[in-house]
Amino acid sequence: MADVSAWLESVGIPPRDLYDLPSSQHFFPDQAHYRIEISGVERLSTLDALLEEMEKEDVPVHRIISAVMGSTYLPRRELEEFARTAAQAGLEVIMTPGPRPLWDVGKQVNSPEGGLSGLRMRGSDSLRHLLCDIERSVQAGIRGFLVWDEGVLSLVNQLRTNGQLPPDVVFKVSIFAGHANAAGAKVLADLGANTFNPVADLTLPMLASIRKVVTLPMDVHVLLFDSFGGHNRMYECPEIARIASPVYFKIEPGPSVSALYKPSTPPDTHAFFIREKVRQAAIIREIVEKEAPSLRLSAMAPDDLALPKVP
Repeated sequence: MADVSAWLESVGIPPRDLYDLPSSQHFFPDQAHYRIEISGVERLSTLDALLEEMEKEDVPVHRIISAVMGSTYLPRRELEEFARTAAQAGLEVIMTPGPRPLWDVGKQVNSPEGGLSGLRMRGSDSLRHLLCDIERSVQAGIRGFLVWDEGVLSLVNQLRTNGQLPPDVVFKVSIFAGHANAAGAKVLADLGANTFNPVADLTLPMLASIRKVVTLPMDVHVLLFDSFGGHNRMYECPEIARIASPVYFKIEPGPSVSALYKPSTPPDTHAFFIREKVRQAAIIREIVEKEAPSLRLSAMAPDDLALPKVP
């Protein structure tokens, strides 16, 4: 084991998880330790519910993961109004381009064992369709996109570098990419990710070992779908922020992705879940401020967010 540990250290990877839980030496540009990310802002009415509840609870939300069902389902006029409303509110929008693999004609991903292969775009036609949907959202003003396939990440990063996509576009890597260690995090950073969502059940020492290697913001699920285990890590938030900073606390309760994020789901259902998520964000802030008052939460609309650019 000593030899293998030396091998890992020689390439910059911790040979063990960091059980001493060192404090992170990295922060957001505003020197904050943590921010709030809320998923499932599926349409304009859901965004309106989010903004109403934020004002009611007086809690900042910094980033929203939007149209998880796939932005293909939003009419162009709604995409544009969505971008305009989010920009005025100071919210970074990470749009989910479609069509998504879960709704694709290929069904291996929906089988019990086939799902272990992960979500991947099948063939070049799918890549073209995905890029068309990204371009459609860019034209509507959106500047952030969810990525769950490392090949796609490499591709869109190259297109951003070459100028085919705007230089201010950002890419967030989804939990569905399945990364769970420092080596995987380094790969994502090297491929051009701006932020990433590790798998949700990592221990504190595991998160600390990842933070030792990359400076990318980590998006850590505090509340998670029942289909992913349904966990609640609210009381771990102070320690997660201390060791994993900069970190987005990600709030995503509910039955499952496929059960909640489809255009057939009633808008009132999405609005109910969004209001609950904002209330849970207020509880997270309460816990962190009580248990670790030295940890800093970003104010609303910090300068480094990739806000929509309304045409």
